[in-house]
Amino acid sequence: MKKIKTQIKIPQILLTAFLLIITLTACSSDDKPAESENENGGNPGTEVPDTGLFNKVIHVKNYEGSTSDANPTAPSATLYYSLEENKAVDGSFKKTKKWDLAFGGLYASFLSGNNGSNSQNNGALAGGKGGITIVEKPFNEVVDIPADSQFKTGIDLIGTDDAGSFGNGIGWYLYDFGGEVVTDGTNPQKAHVAYALGEPLKIANGKVIPARTIILKTANGNYAKIKMISVYKDVYNSAEWFKDTPHMFYTFDYVMVPAGSTKFSIK
Repeated sequence: MKKIKTQIKIPQILLTAFLLIITLTACSSDDKPAESENENGGNPGTEVPDTGLFNKVIHVKNYEGSTSDANPTAPSATLYYSLEENKAVDGSFKKTKKWDLAFGGLYASFLSGNNGSNSQNNGALAGGKGGITIVEKPFNEVVDIPADSQFKTGIDLIGTDDAGSFGNGIGWYLYDFGGEVVTDGTNPQKAHVAYALGEPLKIANGKVIPARTIILKTANGNYAKIKMISVYKDVYNSAEWFKDTPHMFYTFDYVMVPAGSTKFSIK
């Protein structure tokens, strides 16, 4: 018995259409740009993971630090905070990229970022890209992101301001050891007060200390501006800060934008 060979003939018009679709699909894929610009005007090709916290004002209230006054000159245990996840990070993760902002030194009040390339940094060799700087501008007026060369990468870098006691350059808070810098020194409860400089502060000699804003580069290379509001639990007015007010409870605001951004914006 002879085998019957069956041939299926595809009409020429269908074959032409099929080949055209394949060609157009391939061209469409090949013509896509290899790099794209992020929504904040960042550098092309920057990979920006969506944390859900970008371009928003995030409020952190009463983040608890050192509360011991037994030996005030001794460094406290360093605290670690993730701005990208808006949560505290246990110290056992210091050699990782899980944190962005460290609180160390005196009363855990000196701030630094997470940078793996600086051997003195808390996150040394962990791959972090972070750094920190400070500007004498109110939080709402800080729009431009500094060049990467402006970010410092060491440890315990920004704390006490030169206008107060034990000053260490431009700081985020003024420490009034005797109560004579900000007030007239007659109230002992106004001694040993730490004045956060998120807002301008008028001191006893009539001088006004400008507001300060921290600018941080996170471990993953994103950017944040930070307004330090208070170190006293549930108290945000400097007139109500006293020696015995519960401390250190950090309250601050921050806005974070993706890596590659050149401006801070709120959407």
